[in-house]
Amino acid sequence: MIINRKCLARKKLENLKQGYSAYAETEEVARLIEKELTQLNIPVYIDRTPIGWWFIPEKKQTTLH
Repeated sequence: MIINRKCLARKKLENLKQGYSAYAETEEVARLIEKELTQLNIPVYIDRTPIGWWFIPEKKQTTLH
């Protein structure tokens, strides 16, 4: 089965937009996700490991007055 990497990256990006973490096994998918996150200005923590990339949404800090 052939998996479209752009489609896979878009699905993972949608999860990130909803506040969920995403995992990419390949550098190509990770690059696609990073590119879109930069364009959308969505802050995430990226954990690069030898076996893949974890994209973890950064929580917005709220200020209490």
